Amino acid sequence: MAETVGETLERLAAAQGISLSELSRMLGRNLAYLQQFVRRGTPRTLAERDRRLLAQFFGVDEEVLGGEAREATVAVPYLTVAASAGRGAAVATEREIRREAFAAPMLRDAGVAPRDASIIDVSGDSMQPTILAGDRLVVDRADTRLTRTGIFVVRRGDELLVKRIRREGADLLLLSDNPDYAPIRCRADEAAVIGRVKLLLRQP
Repeated sequence: MAETVGETLERLAAAQGISLSELSRMLGRNLAYLQQFVRRGTPRTLAERDRRLLAQFFGVDEEVLGGEAREATVAVPYLTVAASAGRGAAVATEREIRREAFAAPMLRDAGVAPRDASIIDVSGDSMQPTILAGDRLVVDRADTRLTRTGIFVVRRGDELLVKRIRREGADLLLLSDNPDYAPIRCRADEAAVIGRVKLLLRQP
């Protein structure tokens, strides 16, 4: 039989060697507040603020103290580099700025494993209207298979580009969606496909 929230709270408090009255004081409540919650069921549920503070104190998810279940998230590295949707941009030193939380189902539906995902910025207008300057891209570094419908991040010399790619014999054609930009032809060994763009993140 599953524990009630009151029983869970009592167990967590006992494990920490702290009394319910001390926890009540920590919350800024009267000393009997949590005693009444555990013994009498009053209040019926913990206030959101109280639940959050208790969850932080015990290092547990709010769900175990009666909060709503949260959608599982994964951390995706956000890198300093920007891929150019233009005439090319020098590759800056690549380092992780921070990690951003993504809903795990969102990445799963996009077909990218969390361990293979990274986020980069876009500069330039060569991929308009599909991709705009200032957009952010979730790149799947494990997917480097060239397909006609895919958009890829590719490293060419000291440039990092976001383009569609088509094979032509021993060459690669790097194609833009903006007709003002001519295709870039290069030998296959002159370009390294970093990964396929799986998600586009745009500020409204």
